[in-house]
Amino acid sequence: MPNARARTGDHRDRMAELHTAINRTGYYPEVVADAVTDACGGEPVVSFYVHHEPTFERDEVRRHQTVVVLTPTRLILAHTDEHAGDDLLPEPYTSTSTEAVSLSAVASVVVTRMTTNPTAGPRPPAEAVLTIGWGAVSRVDLEPAGCDDPQCEADHGYTGTLSSDDFSLRVSAAADGSDAVGGLLSFAASLSALTRG
Repeated sequence: MPNARARTGDHRDRMAELHTAINRTGYYPEVVADAVTDACGGEPVVSFYVHHEPTFERDEVRRHQTVVVLTPTRLILAHTDEHAGDDLLPEPYTSTSTEAVSLSAVASVVVTRMTTNPTAGPRPPAEAVLTIGWGAVSRVDLEPAGCDDPQCEADHGYTGTLSSDDFSLRVSAAADGSDAVGGLLSFAASLSALTRG
């Protein structure tokens, strides 16, 4: 069962389905669900995607979970990490941050699909990347500028691009399961439908 639910034009509340998906990961479900529910502020859940990602640090496994939720007026992003403890909190703990973005502020929804062996006929994408921009974070990619003269040794300064890159999530069928890519694409379609105006 995919960890995302969306149907364009269907705005019934999917909060119970969201809680089920969070519980299914087994990653501090009460902590994650409380933070996400509070961030939704009583609005109905139109669509969601839950992504649980273990990472490896030397000989330890650390886990990270991202939950993205679409309400009729906002995009909610929640990130939960676990920590082994530090000087201030010596016991293991989690940190959860949530961000609520008005849908009217979303400037771009970029979806990249990677399909293997495309000449073999229709097949579902093997990987997908969803990038959402609303202007909070911009990335500048610079490189030395040049001219068409191969003999030129002048300093032409730099050229580059400025792009919005507030949130990006990549999933693959190999790492995240066969339903993960379709679930992310379904969420992206719902987000695009609500931000098209």
